[in-house]
Amino acid sequence: MAWAMRGHLLGACSCDWGCPCSFNAKPTKGFCEGGYVWNVVEGYYGDVKLDGLNFCWLAHSPGPLHEGNVTAQVLIDDGATAAQRNAILKLSEGKEGGPFTIFAAVTGKFLDPVFVHFDVKIDGLQSSVHAADALHMQISPIENPVTGAREQLQLRKPTGFTSTWADLGMTKKFAVRTSGLHYDHTGQYAEYSEFAYTQGPAQT
Repeated sequence: MAWAMRGHLLGACSCDWGCPCSFNAKPTKGFCEGGYVWNVVEGYYGDVKLDGLNFCWLAHSPGPLHEGNVTAQVLIDDGATAAQRNAILKLSEGKEGGPFTIFAAVTGKFLDPVFVHFDVKIDGLQSSVHAADALHMQISPIENPVTGAREQLQLRKPTGFTSTWADLGMTKKFAVRTSGLHYDHTGQYAEYSEFAYTQGPAQT
């Protein structure tokens, strides 16, 4: 299926600032709990428009992500149409390419998807996402522990599979509470980036 999407990407996890996973190193605490939120500015899956859609991939990994055994759950905008829901679910299965193929490859258990209202505010490292009780993510720049000044840090990774760059930050709030996942890693790693994925021939 030909598909493409571009927009804003927010991420947060249980690791210390900088996140060693970005450098193929072991997670700070040995395990990994976190998630990505895609705010789609423009996109399509076949003939289904995805413009304005928000969705999230949440996960718990008992060890480094690349070792697998991940428990994952997808949150999807409850305002999405049946066709849009189906498109995101198909992508999350990992059979249509993009970063979702890698996420699906390390997932040992998929929890039932959750359809929930998203309140998303995009402003770089001042962005936030609130999805009912399921997800509360508010990110900010990293603050120097000595002076309190805000640091400006950016990761450039041309080989990155979710994005090729990211502004590095921290969370003012990061809490997940669903029927299958429950954690709070406020004050840990966060990132903001922009993404653009294309699979198959471009839509004309």
